[in-house]
Amino acid sequence: MASVFEEKKISKAIMRVGLPAMLGQLTTLIYNIADTFFVSLTKEPAMIAAVTLCAPVLLIIMSVACIFGMGGSSVIARLLGEEKKKEAGATMNFCVYAMTLSGVITLVLGLAFLQPLANLSGADADNIAYTCDYLKWIFAGAPFIMLANGFVHLFRSVGLIKESTIGLILGNGINIVLDYVFIAIAGWGTAGAALATSLGFVCATIYYIVCMIREEYKGNQLVPLTPKCFSPNAAMVRNVVSIGIPGALITVLMSISNIVLNNYISIYGSDAVASYGIAYKLDLIPILLSVGLSQGVAPLVGYCYGGNEKKRMSDIVRYTTLYGVLIGAVFTAVFLIFGKPLAAIFLQDGHLIEQTGNFLGILCLSAPMLGVINMMTSYFQALGKAIRSLTITVLRNALLFIPGVMILNHFWKLNGVIAAQPVVETILTGICIFMYIKDIHSNSH
Repeated sequence: MASVFEEKKISKAIMRVGLPAMLGQLTTLIYNIADTFFVSLTKEPAMIAAVTLCAPVLLIIMSVACIFGMGGSSVIARLLGEEKKKEAGATMNFCVYAMTLSGVITLVLGLAFLQPLANLSGADADNIAYTCDYLKWIFAGAPFIMLANGFVHLFRSVGLIKESTIGLILGNGINIVLDYVFIAIAGWGTAGAALATSLGFVCATIYYIVCMIREEYKGNQLVPLTPKCFSPNAAMVRNVVSIGIPGALITVLMSISNIVLNNYISIYGSDAVASYGIAYKLDLIPILLSVGLSQGVAPLVGYCYGGNEKKRMSDIVRYTTLYGVLIGAVFTAVFLIFGKPLAAIFLQDGHLIEQTGNFLGILCLSAPMLGVINMMTSYFQALGKAIRSLTITVLRNALLFIPGVMILNHFWKLNGVIAAQPVVETILTGICIFMYIKDIHSNSH
């Protein structure tokens, strides 16, 4: 672990922790696009719309994993910076069992309230059946979805960077293969897409558990899996949850804002939802790469903070932010030039291709700002300043975004709804820079 977190050259340290996380997110992105591509082969806009409408629900399930995955990761990284290995291992053990229990509870509640959740997601008469088919299999796999997503963060925090990435790639790779089998060959539509997703997470979870057993057998005290090591105390639970709940609320609020957005877009019909769904999946390329970079670097930031290496921490944050902005700028240029040809990969109808290309051209304008916003969010989480991280998310997904969708819809209809994302994230970038400067200034005194 020292070879990863104590790398002296800043740019190399960022690449060693950031690139594997970006690679993992890239496979998540490929799975997301493959999901949409195989469903689009049905040439049924209502099915594409159903997958788009269910995306926020899947994000909410993943967000519960964030309570113990991201919360535990932040606590563990800082404990290791303080050289408290035994406490770090105990925290890891607690988080694994807490995620398992949460997954079982989510499975039961999700299947019990399936129809109301489909309606709440924005499903209409055209796509309600497809939406329910998708949600049924997603909730069936909820325990594994939570464990796999939580393990990604926990493994990074204890220096198992390679294993974290392999599990993510394995799960998404299996998902893509099963997408082809269940949708293109078996013709199971949205149900096949969701079943492929759940089984991918099952395989990833098995891989992570095998890794934990292997590490425990080798004597690694940071990753104990045996129930004998389950010894949570009030301080441990409070530390994890105080970071984890705001981290989970980030995803929940993002999902709620997406549900509001989907409901507004659905006013204009299933074709509009399908066009937005494909444009958004393409726009996920810079979004997820930015998220991967910032989340991959977060344990390194936390380690430096715990070890009181403030100068090194500050350099890491600045370099990572710059890399994120440059990545976003490249994708903005690509999407503005090639938006319609990219849309044509998924669609045959000329009107839908034109509309999707226009949507993508609007959405991608915010890509450079993501380098700032996502790094600032991860920075405050890594330092244990969860309320500040949550503040960014509340502004982004509630106080600014939802009113923005309503106001822009009133003045510019459908294009206004789509434009809410770049407008809000431009404003938020300025706020994030102000918050960071203020935090750095307060830490220097």
